[in-house]
Amino acid sequence: MVNPKLRDELNDQLCEAVLQLNTVEECYQFFEDICTISELKAMSQRLEVARMLRDHHTYDDIVSRTGASTATISRVKRCLNYGADGYELVFDRLPAKK
Repeated sequence: MVNPKLRDELNDQLCEAVLQLNTVEECYQFFEDICTISELKAMSQRLEVARMLRDHHTYDDIVSRTGASTATISRVKRCLNYGADGYELVFDRLPAKK
């Protein structure tokens, strides 16, 4: 279920725009235009933190691999445990990381 506080026309438009992307190259083009490098790296880091938490890595392993702060790891863990299951949705569809 989507948080009603997030739901509005602009966020709907953003989600629809992301759904129009077909390749990794198109994603890079779009995200390079819409995000700062720091914003994109932060989102990528959170996704890797979530993957590692899901795979039962320790906080120390996650900090070492991603450079994420323990506060970021805790926030991502809270989303995995009590969030909207968006991470799980994506992980169920992505091929397993080697």
